[in-house]
Amino acid sequence: MDKIKMINPIAELDGDEMTRVIWKWIKEILIEPFVDLKTEYYDLSLVNREKTKDAVTSEAAAAIERLGVGVKCATITPNAQRVEEYSLSKMWKSPNGTIRAALDGTVFRAPVMVSGISPLVPSWTSPIVVARHAYGDVYKDVESLCPQGSNAELAITSAEGEEKRIPIMSFAKSGGVVLGMHNLDSSIRSFAKSCFNYALSEKKDLWFSSKDTISAVYDHRFKDIFAEEFEANYKDAFEKAGITYFYTLIDDAVARVIRSKGGFIWACKNYDGDVMSDMLATAFGSLAMMTSVLVSPSGKYEFEAAHGTVTRHYYKYLAGEETSTNPIATIFAWTGAFKKRGEMDGAPQLVRFGELLEKASIDVIEEGYMTGDLKAIFRKEGVTPVALNTKDFLLKIAEKLAAAI
Repeated sequence: MDKIKMINPIAELDGDEMTRVIWKWIKEILIEPFVDLKTEYYDLSLVNREKTKDAVTSEAAAAIERLGVGVKCATITPNAQRVEEYSLSKMWKSPNGTIRAALDGTVFRAPVMVSGISPLVPSWTSPIVVARHAYGDVYKDVESLCPQGSNAELAITSAEGEEKRIPIMSFAKSGGVVLGMHNLDSSIRSFAKSCFNYALSEKKDLWFSSKDTISAVYDHRFKDIFAEEFEANYKDAFEKAGITYFYTLIDDAVARVIRSKGGFIWACKNYDGDVMSDMLATAFGSLAMMTSVLVSPSGKYEFEAAHGTVTRHYYKYLAGEETSTNPIATIFAWTGAFKKRGEMDGAPQLVRFGELLEKASIDVIEEGYMTGDLKAIFRKEGVTPVALNTKDFLLKIAEKLAAAI
């Protein structure tokens, strides 16, 4: 068969450890036999980030902005132990954080649902997509220990030099801690636009939640900007698409989510989204089955798996042992990128390839062939699950894909 042609390239961001190994296998087994692959390659391994003083991460972000679509392998965000292990000159920042900031993007995470792997919440029959604001809050906070007897104040100096000071706490009776965090109207507005645009593209209802009754200025600012954007720019489009937007408090949202059937997008502030996306991933079955896409307000997309580099399996691999590492989220990062690239370029064959690869991956699992993590939770009448190593699992998917193309 002739390979499927790509019109424009995808920005390809390689990564670290076991996911880097799986990245290579996915390309060799599932993509290159069927697609005349065109990418701009950026090596975001920790070794190359050290070599380039992390310039490669900024170059990769610029490539996504220029090309419109990127696909990213999981990468290491170094801690003190990693600095020593890799002999780093400094503790380089998270590549995901750098790319999110460069694209001013919002992260959307959704589970891959498979018959035989039931959500822990029985009523969830459709995926719940978490939209996580990717700027500010505690991730850019300033913190300090406060000795007993000290006073903490919030000081704000205007452009004209006028100073406003708000008492936070007098630590007269005990020492303690204090933190200051911020957000930007421009980032919140970009977050809102990305959420509304994504909801329209997916034809799904959008929920947004915060705690404006307690945080009457900070969280209320999010609520107000979302309302402004919706009323001014999206209300008519939502009505035409037959979808809804509504705001509720975060605690009410949690209760509604648990009682729901799924099938909607849940927009959360940075920390809330960080926590809730992992909770939903586990409740739907496995973090290895959670997809992630970064969407910028201007319509640039970066697809990746929601999980990390699977360090434990990597050391087994280096020791010559077989591993049964789940590649599904990484496969779906590639399929998401292909579908979006094909959609942007008017290349239906590329869109169809992405859809067929997703279906082949799900079909293989539903027929009983999977990695070890899924075997432990797979229950389907008449099907006895078989755990395969990663490479054999990919080969099984390739057989199914070849028969479908």
